[in-house]
Amino acid sequence: MRRCAVSIPSNIAEGAGRLNTPEYQQFLGIARGSHFELQTQLTIARKLGFADVERVSAAESLSEEVGRMIFAMIRSLKDHQE
Repeated sequence: MRRCAVSIPSNIAEGAGRLNTPEYQQFLGIARGSHFELQTQLTIARKLGFADVERVSAAESLSEEVGRMIFAMIRSLKDHQE
């Protein structure tokens, strides 16, 4: 889970450091994939009882918020290209 969580902002930062929008969008897509991976792992942890339910629920809520932000960034870049 830590790897996924660290991968999300790392890919956003790497993409932002690129000098063109298509590459930035590509790295946002990779970050989105890591986000989905993290959500999946949180779901598995909750269903199998690997973690405290309240902590997992809090992490899932934060993850959903991050997912919305990533999607908004992707949408914004796409809208500016059209």
